[in-house]
Amino acid sequence: MAPNMKSAKKLLVFLGKSVFSLLETAIFTLIPKPRKDVAGEIVLITGAGSGLGRLLALQFARLGAVLVLWDINTEGNEETCKMAQDAGATRAYAYTCDCSRKEEVYRVADQTHKAFLPAMIANAHGHLVCIASSAGLVGVNGLADYCASKFAAVGFAESVLMELFAQKIKGIKTTIVCPFFIKTGMFEGCTTGCPSLLPILEPEYVVRKIVDAILQEKVYLYIPRFLYILMFLKSFLPVKLVLLINEFIGGFNFMDRFVGKKKN
Repeated sequence: MAPNMKSAKKLLVFLGKSVFSLLETAIFTLIPKPRKDVAGEIVLITGAGSGLGRLLALQFARLGAVLVLWDINTEGNEETCKMAQDAGATRAYAYTCDCSRKEEVYRVADQTHKAFLPAMIANAHGHLVCIASSAGLVGVNGLADYCASKFAAVGFAESVLMELFAQKIKGIKTTIVCPFFIKTGMFEGCTTGCPSLLPILEPEYVVRKIVDAILQEKVYLYIPRFLYILMFLKSFLPVKLVLLINEFIGGFNFMDRFVGKKKN
């Protein structure tokens, strides 16, 4: 086939797929996707001993999922396991694991007989959820170290998404979650200069949104919705104007009263 014909064919295929993708998005915007059934599915939750992890475990317990709960806090994790069983989980398993240590992750993964992504690829079935932060989307004054780690998490999750697409691997979904500050204690003392647009979020609300996004197989979830507008504005406005918006919403002062999570 002549080079010009190949280019024309490639362009037509691209345009056809693009139109289909836009129509699909428009349709599912008007008519929400049917939520998938996770009853009987294995759901691994890291940091399950407290906070969002515990609330997510309880939500998935009510949906009939098989729970594998990881946390460095053995006591808190066992408590979550008992709460999940009381909430309706027929099978829930708690494992002590320090996810910051690679050898620990491998050890506990071996205990649970899971190989994660390779096993998902082999079975063409699975869902990877990265709970990052809005601090993984935009830099925050006084929060450089945390932003760096969350930018890395978002970049890693997006890279996995791209690799799955490039290798034409079907059946594995990804969801990247980026919420604003949540009332879990981690950011105790942090404030917002614009609570109507950027409120400090209630954990229960965030968990409902996360579970709903997973069941609808959304790729990105920003909470609250105003973050979508901020990211859109950031993509094309002059830097000085973006800084002025940041100043207006109190972005330079989020961390002024930060005290952090109180240790027992």
